[in-house]
Amino acid sequence: MVNKTKTFRRFVSASAAAVCLISGMKLTPLSFMFTSDAAGTLTAFEITEDMKIGWNIGNSMDATTSSATAGLESETAWGNPKTNQALIDELKAKGFNTVRIPTTWYQHLDENNNIDPAWLARVKEIVDYCFNNDMYVILNVHHENWVNRSDLGTAYDEMKTKLLKIWEQVSTEFADYDQHLIFECMNEPRAVGTTHEWWGPSQDEVDTINKLNADFVDLIRNGSSPYSKTRLLMIPGYCASSDKTIISRIVVPEDEYVAVSIHAYSPYAFTMQYEDDKGNIIDHSTYTEKYSNELHGILDNIRSTFIEKDIPVVIGEFSASNYDNTEARCEWANDYISTTKKYGIPCVLWDNDARGNKDASERHDYIDRKAVVNGTASGNDAWYPDSVQVVDTMMKVLADDSIPWGGEKKAPEIKHEDISKGVQLLDSPVSLDASVENGNCTPGLNATWAQLENNEVAVKYTGDAPVIAVCDGNWKGWTEINPYDVDEENGIAYYAADHIKAAWSSDVSEIEHLFARTNGNTTVEAVAIIGASEIEVPTQEEDKTIKYDLSFSDASRDDTLVLTFKTTAGSNANGCVGFMNGADWENIEWEAAADSTGTVTIEVPMSKIPETVENGQAQIWWCDNEVSDFNYVFKGNQPEVDPPTGIVYGDANEDGKVSISDAVRILQYMANSSKYDLTEHGKAQADIDGVAGVSGKDAAVIQMVDAGVYSASDLPLKAE
Repeated sequence: MVNKTKTFRRFVSASAAAVCLISGMKLTPLSFMFTSDAAGTLTAFEITEDMKIGWNIGNSMDATTSSATAGLESETAWGNPKTNQALIDELKAKGFNTVRIPTTWYQHLDENNNIDPAWLARVKEIVDYCFNNDMYVILNVHHENWVNRSDLGTAYDEMKTKLLKIWEQVSTEFADYDQHLIFECMNEPRAVGTTHEWWGPSQDEVDTINKLNADFVDLIRNGSSPYSKTRLLMIPGYCASSDKTIISRIVVPEDEYVAVSIHAYSPYAFTMQYEDDKGNIIDHSTYTEKYSNELHGILDNIRSTFIEKDIPVVIGEFSASNYDNTEARCEWANDYISTTKKYGIPCVLWDNDARGNKDASERHDYIDRKAVVNGTASGNDAWYPDSVQVVDTMMKVLADDSIPWGGEKKAPEIKHEDISKGVQLLDSPVSLDASVENGNCTPGLNATWAQLENNEVAVKYTGDAPVIAVCDGNWKGWTEINPYDVDEENGIAYYAADHIKAAWSSDVSEIEHLFARTNGNTTVEAVAIIGASEIEVPTQEEDKTIKYDLSFSDASRDDTLVLTFKTTAGSNANGCVGFMNGADWENIEWEAAADSTGTVTIEVPMSKIPETVENGQAQIWWCDNEVSDFNYVFKGNQPEVDPPTGIVYGDANEDGKVSISDAVRILQYMANSSKYDLTEHGKAQADIDGVAGVSGKDAAVIQMVDAGVYSASDLPLKAE
């Protein structure tokens, strides 16, 4: 899979797609040519970048009742109010650009798996709340009793029938919704009620999930929607786990618009674990180095498994329960979002509005839904005071231009010492199986801190990547450490001494023993202590965006911002006028062509820029040729004047000639006139089909000129 650059893809899709529509004109009704905006087609990585950060409507449409069937009342069955437009408006205002709608369907199906029309209509109503705000929506299959089952490994045939019947109906209902709507196959599919419900799936369980994911993708891709080939589809692994062993077993279809769905309440001991295995309440007041190391290990594994291989990832659920530890949660949020932003991974915050929840592990409370829905709170007052600081921390990171989105998709290259030259700790290979009692761990190996300090542990293996654990001389203080680097080609996992030290809760001199453990099936072939590694930071892809600072302080909102720059005549360019609106970076995008003198002119009404914004930036994302002599002025409203007398009929883009690019310009105007407006002079020159007003038929006439059916001297055509 190859990820095209953002600027190039946007330009090509705006022109080439329109030309393709025209070239197929003799076989395609003109009415179809103006029902889809080909210029808006995004790549999968463009979508995930644009998603930015999301919010889950937790415990609402996914709520269930004690009955076998339920109606619309199930939305409020778990205590949350009905979602309304005001709630979604508050999310958008805060900076969220994505809403995930966890949705349970099984209580709303008849005996033939037909969805209750009232329930589907209610889901659609909520989707529309989000589309009204130009937000992305993730719609899924959630909390299904036919998905989460103990016989998961042998139930594929039954599950396939129901899964595809549901998605067939949902995809048909939303066929006309554009790329802002994302489908997620399943939520946390797992073997409920087994001893391995949340870890260590059997191979047949993994196979069931992989086959269902493939069936889901195949169904959507073969649908009749105009977006069936370009809709982003999310697929999970077993229980949507972030564990390296589990995510490495996900089979991702060869499809450029498939993203992996992962849930990462990480590090778990900080975000959701209230008590340890001895019943002691965990101290959540400090976000420690140990927690940070664990989080980075998990996110690094996600990056190396998918992002580095050009496979998009969406973290569909993440959060830190509220243990009255706001400062620590803010530090966690900063660490989490800074890292995922650098890796190019959008995250969707889980919020079940569980204020004061007795379930100590599920205290996710950010926005006061009841107050917002009832109209008694808005703005900052809509958010709980201790949790709004956590959200604001996330938004601050996303607005920080010093952290480029996707700037570290590739991990640094790490050079390790040869494992065979290290201190060997294991005499002979050991086979490990997590499904066998006491069979998931090697015997204890002697390894003191004196040996480990300033070094690292290397484990050569086949099968699933292991973790290591250390303990003291009395075999107590079991502490696990995830690998910070995995050489998948040679099957070697590496563990840093600094990470061992950070994870150990007391004096590291007490460490005397080391183990290797698996969450699946692993053969440990060698364990050695080797010298510290050397890290080489890769050169990141150069940002070729041309940027010019703008000041709006002297401009009226009745003015028009006019940007000009020089390039080669006939060159095409695109870019934006951007600005910070509170915590949000907003873009006003433009596309333009240079005239016969090589001048590119872009006009942006200042009314599109909030009055509170005093500064901005003009960005040129792409231009065919070199750019020079950038300038900008503010033009006041002028009285309307008659267009120039010199008319070149068919020259819609006013470059002095009639060509296929004029047909493209008309189609862009028809698809989105606010974005691709024509000047009055351009409209006069574009109106050539013999019928008053610019329409798609004018573009068709230009195509006929290009094909030789008409000549430019025949324009404008006479009315029939």
